[in-house]
Amino acid sequence: MAFVVAAVVLVGVLCVLNMLLTFAVLRRLREHTAELARLAAGPALGGGYDPARLVGQTFPDLEPERPELVGVFDAQCSGCHKHAPEFATAVRGRAALAVVTGTGPEAEALVGLLREVPRVLVGEEAGGLAYILGVTGFPTYLRVGGDGTIVWAGSGSPEGMTESLPV
Repeated sequence: MAFVVAAVVLVGVLCVLNMLLTFAVLRRLREHTAELARLAAGPALGGGYDPARLVGQTFPDLEPERPELVGVFDAQCSGCHKHAPEFATAVRGRAALAVVTGTGPEAEALVGLLREVPRVLVGEEAGGLAYILGVTGFPTYLRVGGDGTIVWAGSGSPEGMTESLPV
């Protein structure tokens, strides 16, 4: 009988420890969920990101032609969805490229907003180009000179991207 009592007490202690561990895990999951929600709602620009550091870099050669104006967007960025139509309007009639990193329905929606842009890169190719350029904040806008050098870079809104360009 003593063995049965000892076994029941041991099982009870293990159940209490398991319950405490479960509550600790649930608390951490709630904290992580709250942190992810906060990050998703916050600005898309990373701390310390300055697109002006891209000025002077050489933009990679892309077929069939090197773009004059480039917009780099991320599918998960709410600001990108907000400013994509402004970018599409600003680059109308110019050699332009929209780069959409990410996949899924958000990326498809963003591509739909950019349908007026002459060329849109999506998926791995877009992610690779954003990585090569060193873009870590979205949206980022670039103006590329005739020699392939980035001559202007900005973020947030595409304002200023087309200033002083010939019509």
